[in-house]
Amino acid sequence: MAEAYLNNFGKEKFEAESAGLGAGTLNPVVVEVLKEDGIDISNNKTKSVFDKIKEGNWYKYVITVCDESSAERCPIFPGTMKRFHWSFPDPSQLKGSYEEKLEGTRKIEIQLRERFCLL
Repeated sequence: MAEAYLNNFGKEKFEAESAGLGAGTLNPVVVEVLKEDGIDISNNKTKSVFDKIKEGNWYKYVITVCDESSAERCPIFPGTMKRFHWSFPDPSQLKGSYEEKLEGTRKIEIQLRERFCLL
């Protein structure tokens, strides 16, 4: 979600890339919530942060977006000038019915938008 918002609303200032600790599958709940906001990520592929490091990508800024329990596993990117950590719940860890997961993901989405000053 963070990559989609930065690339959609901050495209003149930012070029964001997203990667997780491991490549996985797109969360259909996140896809739906972003679609409600006019952002289509349905054709995106998940990426591994370690693949980004192995590719030799260099970043001025790295923002890690995960809950506090996962923060200590975040890798260090070589050459990064500034690193920020924003603690947000992981939508893939939400429990309950599909509707409950949608509602929980919408709450996370609102928190992200507030953090990016998009509300």
